[in-house]
Amino acid sequence: MKILALDSSGLVASVAIMEDDNLVAEYTMNYKKTHSQTLLPMLDELKKAVQLDLESIDAIAVAAGPGSFTGLRIGSATAKGLGLALNKPLIGIPTTEALAYNLYGTDEDTLICPIMDARRNQVYTGLYCFQKGQLQTVKEQDALPVDTLLEELNQMGKKVIFLGDGVPVFREKIQEMCQVPYLFAPGHVSRQRAGAVAALGAIYYGQGKTESAREHQPDYLRVSQAERERAERLKKSQDA
Repeated sequence: MKILALDSSGLVASVAIMEDDNLVAEYTMNYKKTHSQTLLPMLDELKKAVQLDLESIDAIAVAAGPGSFTGLRIGSATAKGLGLALNKPLIGIPTTEALAYNLYGTDEDTLICPIMDARRNQVYTGLYCFQKGQLQTVKEQDALPVDTLLEELNQMGKKVIFLGDGVPVFREKIQEMCQVPYLFAPGHVSRQRAGAVAALGAIYYGQGKTESAREHQPDYLRVSQAERERAERLKKSQDA
């Protein structure tokens, strides 16, 4: 089984190819370029480097959200375009679940808490743990104030590992509010990786959790800033 994976849900752009349990190649970039500039060229470089025939893949796994609205749209459009052209199924992987999978093998009593900066003092997050080698969802991914998340973690009373691009943004807040033992994941596993998307994609594929390219839609979790501002303008005009 061969999975092509894409992740452009955050600041990182990442592409990977996994065949059975072997990560054949992974190209990840966290630099000052937009995903529209990087994602397809990265895929092309990877394809050339490993002499990949795209017709040989079984499915395309893509980080389906939450995350950057623009990044998710670019990843979704790329995956959908490839899926339609190649007639291959898509596998939508929750972004925070893929982040948590970076920390495979974490002890069973530890919570994994991915946090992505969602602006306005909010984070995209979820809570996960590993039980007998299987990733378990403790709290479904959501968008909520970081203070609310930290209060929930304090009430749960378990050790926590934080990772994601929200860590540098909210590090001081975590240090101030978190009353349970915690760690920050090291840099090599603290951001999105298409390798994790591919590994989860293989599991999802085996469980029959696929969709057609036409069916796939990103999971934004909340409306965009532009949509919020439009709604506010409409409300003001109606109140006037």
